This record gives sequence, structure tokens and C-alpha cells, in this order.
Amino acid sequence: MSPSTALAPSEPLTHRQILTILAGLMAGMFLAALDQTIVATSIRTIADDLQGLSVQAWATTAYLITATISTPLYGKLSDLYGRRPFFLAAITVFVVGSALCGFAQEMWQLAAFRAVQGLGAGGLFSLALTIIGDLVPPRERAKYQGYFLAVFGTSSVLGPVVGGFLSGQDAILGITGWRWVFLVNVPVGIAALVIVRRSLHLPHQPREHRIDWPGALALVIGLTPLLLVAEQGRDWGWTSARSLTAIVVGVLGLGGFFLAERRYGDDALLPLRLFRGRTFGIGSLLNFILGMGMFGGLAALPLYLQIVKGQTPTSAGLLLLPLTAGLMGGSVLSGQVISRTGRYKRFPVIGAVLLVISLGLLSTIGVDTPLWVTLLMTGMLGLGLGFNMQPLVLAVQNAVPPQDMGVATSSATFFRQMGGTLGTAVFLSILFSTVGDKILAAVRAGSAAPAFQAALRDPAVLSDPTGSAVVRALDEGSGTLPAGALDDTSFLGRLDPRLARPFLEGFAGSMDLVFRVAALVLLVALAAAFFLPEEKLRSLSGIDARREDAEAEALAVAAGATAAVASAVSAPSSQMVDGEVLEEDRAG
Repeated sequence: MSPSTALAPSEPLTHRQILTILAGLMAGMFLAALDQTIVATSIRTIADDLQGLSVQAWATTAYLITATISTPLYGKLSDLYGRRPFFLAAITVFVVGSALCGFAQEMWQLAAFRAVQGLGAGGLFSLALTIIGDLVPPRERAKYQGYFLAVFGTSSVLGPVVGGFLSGQDAILGITGWRWVFLVNVPVGIAALVIVRRSLHLPHQPREHRIDWPGALALVIGLTPLLLVAEQGRDWGWTSARSLTAIVVGVLGLGGFFLAERRYGDDALLPLRLFRGRTFGIGSLLNFILGMGMFGGLAALPLYLQIVKGQTPTSAGLLLLPLTAGLMGGSVLSGQVISRTGRYKRFPVIGAVLLVISLGLLSTIGVDTPLWVTLLMTGMLGLGLGFNMQPLVLAVQNAVPPQDMGVATSSATFFRQMGGTLGTAVFLSILFSTVGDKILAAVRAGSAAPAFQAALRDPAVLSDPTGSAVVRALDEGSGTLPAGALDDTSFLGRLDPRLARPFLEGFAGSMDLVFRVAALVLLVALAAAFFLPEEKLRSLSGIDARREDAEAEALAVAAGATAAVASAVSAPSSQMVDGEVLEEDRAG
């Protein structure tokens, strides 16, 4: 590389300049974070309106697949060609996808447009954190990354509230209410585009490379069927021919991805040499396990609040405020301490301990557990998450060469997302595969109670369509459940409390099992956290570190050229005369 290709010198950004850039980055991240929760609340209304309830899961699956697969692609391409164009592209694609979703006319069309949204979302999370890594040294980075987790936490609370409100409106400005779930992204995305275009100008150092197309293709072939079976396996049947075929194709695709990455070396989409570093390898493992336990546990919490405690989706979202407060508090506290001390390892360890304890406590909640007790436990869960999410990203970013910052950051998001997808699939399968037996066990245990027997003979219950259907199906504990009882639990709100009690106890028991399994999974994360190395945090930002490396490389090239010239000058010169070699510098 010639000195002319080195990064241009620049003055360090001021705190105010960084905050200006942060505004655009956080607006972009807010789009993706809000979309995950706002759609989940309103998807039932959307599916009913588009007459596609049976295929509504595909709208979520399509988004998940494209967002997950595109995440490492954004990381690698931004390392090669610069962050700014790809972050702008991610926002643009997401906004276009949102606008298309807002005008979808049927469910399969919505699923296709959600896939477009996912293509943009894959770059919003990872590139925002990568750009902060470019601008701010690792020791100061934790303070700024806390802002992003604040956005993530805020969106997790706002999403259910806003989604419930919009989907509950018949029309807003002449447009069906649920369509604003997607259309609201358009003005926010345009504002983000304007801010990023004006404020984000990062120097970039081009370098020679090969594009790892075989690796990218193998990644798509490997992950698409595995994500499909993770999302749809419970409906397909885990041992069905469709599921097994998807698993085999996925494993073969991942095998091809490994071979492609080994062949392409440093140019690989995810260079295998990075895993030889203990911090990157253990950090990736921790992100995967934490994503699995975290999202698995979080999948059961809203269900507990809505099914067992009878909360609406909107109020259940508000009741997760303690979790959000814990996450934000843990992020801010860890960021401040890391900035002052330069030490980060203690937080993943303490965070994993808090996660195991909180999930262990949540595995004891039941129908009669006071709500405030549950909220305290969720607050502890959020604190554990806050102590883990930011320090792990920081550790991985700090452990890799500056030119691999994008790959490192996107890999942290990628492995956490993969773990979360697997965890959600496994834990929801545990819940729904055990809840039927637990409900029937609760019916048998309570069938002799006078209140239950009275409910079975109560004329008011028998005259109610819901109550009479339950009485006929249960047949006083004969071993059957009402048809569709596990697919649509809304009947519990209309059911006599004496008959509803066994259902609530069964669901609570299965959710307790989910929390216990999640706690066991996170015990593995706790053990792995002790092996996470604590490397000294770099004092340079990603841009400055790359500039320093470029200058050192240029000096090395110049020194090598000087040495070669000196060697040529000092070597004995010779010339050919009449077929004889005459050495001018021969002694004597």
C-alpha cells in the first residue's frame, strides 16, 4: 500500500459532534428495535384483516431470515467499502420495505415485504455499533453504547403500546389503523437518513480483496432452512420429513460455508482466524448461549402476564418496564465503570449470575404470585442483561484488528440472534408440549374440590357456550381438553374462574419449566464467562487505529525500499568485457 492510500489525518471528534452522529445512528437502530415488538402486538389484527391467520407466522419468519443472514454481510462489506454507504442503504431498504408493508393487500405479499424490511434491519443494529467503534476508543465506547441499549429498551416498551393503539384504530387519516404500524417507520427513517447524510463522514482505507461469494451463498443455503425449521418446526413436527429435510440441507450448507471460509482466508465473510483468539471465540459462544437463554426466557414472560395474570398485550408491555429499567441501569453502570477502570470481565460474570438467579426465581411463580414479586424478578433479569450485552460487544471489538471491526460487531449480533431464534423455538416447544399434560394433571388434582364440582353443575356455567364446551370436553377430568384450547386462549377470560383455575395452573407450571431450563442454559454461560480473557482496552478509536496501522505499513514499505537501494549500492558492481566479468570493487 502506498502512503497515498493511508487514511487522511483528522482531529478527534468532540462530545457534541459524537452526540449529533449518535442521533442519526439511534434513529436507525430505533426503527429495527421498535419493529420487532410493534408488529408482534398487532400481527393478529393484521392477519384477520388480510384473511391470512393461518400463515401469519410467515410474516415474522421472512423478516427474521433476511435480517439474520444479512447481518454478517453488512459487517464484511462495510469493512471493505466503508460504513456510511451501507448504513444509508440499510435505512433506505428498511424504509422502502416498511412503506410496501403498509400497503400490502394479502398475507403472502406482506411476508415478502417483511423480507425486504429484514434486509435493511440486518445492517441497522450491527453497523450502528460498528460506527461508534470507529469513532470512540474502547475505554470510552461503553458510555456511548449505553445510549443504544437505552433505545433498545425503550422500544421494547413502546412497541406493544404503540402497536396495540394503532391496530385498535379503525382508520387514521383515512388509512386502516394497523397499516400505520409500518408507515410510522417512514418519517423516522427519512429523518435518520437526513441526519446521517449530513453528520456522518468517515475516512475509509481501501484494500485489495476477493469477494467471498461462495461463502455468502453457502450461508444463505445453510441458515434459511435452519431458521425455517426453528420457526415452523412446532407446527410441522420436529421429526416430520419436512423438518428433517430442512435440517439436513442446513447442515450441508453450513459445512459448505466452513469450507468456503477456510479457502478464502482473510477475505472470508467470517474469517476463521478470528476464532483462534480466545476473546473472540469465547465472546461468540457467550453471545450465542446468552441469546438462547435470554430470548427463551423472555418469550415466556409476556405469555405469563397475558395468560396467567389476564393482562392485555398493551398492559403486559408496560409491566415489562422493570426489565427495561434494569437493562438500561446495567448498561449505564457498566459503561461508567468500564470507562473509569478499563476492566470489563467482571460484568459478564456478575450479569450471568444475576440471569441464573432471576430465572431460577421466575421458575417459582404461579397463579397466586403477587405481581410486584414477578416485576422485581424481571428487574433483576434486566440488570443481568445490561451487564452482559454491552461489555461483550466491547470485548469482541477490542480483541480483533481494527480492519475487522465490522465483522466482529456483526458477528456478536449474528450469534446472539441465532441463539435467540433457537432458544425461542426450543422453549416455546417445551411450553406447548407439556402444558396439556399439566392442565389435565391440575384438573385431576382439583376435580374433588367442592368449588370445582359446583362449577360443573352450575346452571350459569352450563348455559354459557364457553363454559358448557369446557365441561363437555373435560368430562370431569376424563383426559381431554377443549379443541383448540392451546391455540387460542382468549376463552379463559370468559370462563368461570373455578373452571379456569386448572388451565392457569397448567400454563404456569409449563412456564416455570421453561424458566428452569433457561436458567440451566445460562449456567453454561456463567461457566464460559470465567474463561473470557480481560485484554487491555485500546486507547485509540477504530479510525485512529487503522490510520496508525496504515502509517506503520507505509513506513515499513519505505524502509524496505531504502534497504534494497542501499544493498544495491553497496554490492560489488560488475560488467562484461570481451566475455570476461570485471569486478570493479575487487580488492587490490
